[in-house]
Amino acid sequence: MTAAPARQLALALAHRPALGAGDFLVAAANRDAVAWIDRWPDWPATGLVLHGPPGCGKTHLVAVWCARTGTTALPAAALGAVGPDAVLGANPALAIEDIDRGVDETALFHLFNMASERGVKLLLSARTPPGRLRVALPDLDSRLCALPAVAISAPDDDLLAALLVKQFADRQVTVAPEVIEFLIARIERSFAAAQRAVDALDRGAMARRRRITVALARELLTELTTEQTDTGGT
Repeated sequence: MTAAPARQLALALAHRPALGAGDFLVAAANRDAVAWIDRWPDWPATGLVLHGPPGCGKTHLVAVWCARTGTTALPAAALGAVGPDAVLGANPALAIEDIDRGVDETALFHLFNMASERGVKLLLSARTPPGRLRVALPDLDSRLCALPAVAISAPDDDLLAALLVKQFADRQVTVAPEVIEFLIARIERSFAAAQRAVDALDRGAMARRRRITVALARELLTELTTEQTDTGGT
């Protein structure tokens, strides 16, 4: 049975080009974040903090912003080794990803000061908002908390359906609408859960040389749940 086109499962969702990274699906969960990206360079502060759970699309939006500004993104963990001056260079803007994961706080603080002096805009990403980051350096903490922050939240049913369809399509796998509906009713409302489910179904179907049906999805999700329970996952 041939599945319905993906657009039938993504009602009321706009598509925006991700400038080489595929289509970014715009919905209630990320619309505010997209609006901030579109607002650049008219930002009221030195930078913006984009935060949300793993797999929610932060990196995707950072890539869109980098392409628009003609700059690059640097993992926060590499900032200390590279140094703020070398990182800024002649860039009019700069993205620093995952500032909640192993960043050199002194280096980030100096980067803030230099960016402010040079008029460079910063886009920072994290899993949590600035007020919940564990920052030991008081001056850095105050600067982060003073920045505007925008969240990407958990997906609603429409966005989750669209994400599932897109992730299957990225793997050149077409599934029937009833499989998508089955998954939506059973997986956690998160981008990471959608990624895990698609990966499990794709690998399981290839291993069994079967097409992905509701029956196979039920079988493989049961196995995935068992594996996560055995390893202490969620």
